[in-house]
Amino acid sequence: MPQGEDRLARARTVLEMEARAIKGLVPTLGEPFERALDLLLACQGHVVVTGIGKAGIIATKISATLASTGTPSFYLHPADGIHGDLGRVRKEDVVLLLSNSGESNEVMNLIDPLRKIGVSLIGMTGQPESTLAKNVDVVLDCGQAPEACPMGLAPTTSTAALLALGDALAMSLLEERKFDTENYARFHPGGALGRQLMKVREIMRQGDGMTIVTTGSTARETLIAMNATVGRPGAAAVVDDNGMLAGFFTDGDLARNLQDDTEFLGKPVDDVMMSDPVAISPEALAAEAYRLLREKRIDQLPVVDDAGKPIGLVDVQDLLDARIV
Repeated sequence: MPQGEDRLARARTVLEMEARAIKGLVPTLGEPFERALDLLLACQGHVVVTGIGKAGIIATKISATLASTGTPSFYLHPADGIHGDLGRVRKEDVVLLLSNSGESNEVMNLIDPLRKIGVSLIGMTGQPESTLAKNVDVVLDCGQAPEACPMGLAPTTSTAALLALGDALAMSLLEERKFDTENYARFHPGGALGRQLMKVREIMRQGDGMTIVTTGSTARETLIAMNATVGRPGAAAVVDDNGMLAGFFTDGDLARNLQDDTEFLGKPVDDVMMSDPVAISPEALAAEAYRLLREKRIDQLPVVDDAGKPIGLVDVQDLLDARIV
C-alpha cells in the first residue's frame, strides 16, 4: 500500500483536476448562460431538473439549491418521467436536462414528450455537438476535461463541473430576484440555518410580556410592575414623557442596590436604573442579540423602534430555548 506523500498524490491530483475543470468554465460563460437566466427568470411554473446516474444525483442537488433560494423546482427522474411522471410537468415550466455525454437514452427519451407539452429546454452537457445539445433551446457547455478517475471512467471532473455550473445559475437567479436573508430564513425555518437567520422581532417579548414604567416611578413600583408582567421577565424599560427609552432596570440592579442601600426601594427608579442601556432593533438577527448579551454580561436587552421607543424585550433564556446558541 502506498505510504506518506505517495498515498496523497492521487487525492491531490483529483482535487487539482476538478478545480481546473471548474475554473475552465469561467471564460466560457456568455450569451447562452444569459439566455438560460432569462428563461429561468421568466418561468411562471417550476424549474424541472432531470438527469440519470451520477448526473441525476447532481440534478437533485441543483434542484434543491434552486428551491431553497427562491426558484420553485423539483427533480424528475427520467425513467419515472416516461412512465407517468411527465404529468407533473406543465407548459409554464422550464426543464433543465443534465447529461455529460449528451447521449443518455433515458434523458433523450424525454425530449419529444417535453416538446409536446410545450416547455422550454435547457441542456447542460460536456458535448456541445451531442443529440441533447441539438434538441434543446439553450446549451450550457460544461467542458470536456478528463475524468480524475485513473481509468478515466468514473464521473468526477464532469460532475464537479455540472454542479458548479448549476450553482452559478442558482446564485445568479438569487441575486437577480433580490432574494435576501429574510426570504432565505422563510425557506429554512428548521435547523441551524433557520435559527441563525431568525430576527429579534420573532423572539422578543412584547405587549403583556414586557414591563414599561415611566420616569419618576419608584423602584418599588417598578418591581411590582415587573412581577405582575406575564412571564416575569425580570426587567423593565423606563420611558420619558414622550415614550422614549430613558433607562432599563433589571433584577441585577435590584441585587446590587440591596447590598448598598436597603432603603433604595423608595427612591425614583431614575436613580438606580441603567440610564444609557444597550438596545437592539427588532430587525436585527437574534444571534446579534445574543452576542450583545454575552459581550455586556447581561441577561435582558430592550428592543426599540426607529424612533427609540421600547417595543419589546429579549431575554437570554428565550434565546437558549430557541437554540439560537
